[in-house]
Amino acid sequence: MPDDPPVPTQYPPAIGRTATRALALAGLTRWDQLTAVRAADLLALHGVGPKAVRLLREGLAARGTAFADEASGR
Repeated sequence: MPDDPPVPTQYPPAIGRTATRALALAGLTRWDQLTAVRAADLLALHGVGPKAVRLLREGLAARGTAFADEASGR
């Protein structure tokens, strides 16, 4: 799959193409969509590992948001 074109998402390339593709197949291509899912649900997707979730968590925090199960006051 190294020759596959990148999947258009808002996520950093550092999460990897496999994780990016898995998220896109699950309908998750934008940061705001991640606030409605739990980190554990992402880890359950084939191709999404702890590193990708950590980087996404950091990206959400930089935007003042978090995964659904990690948001304070919700």
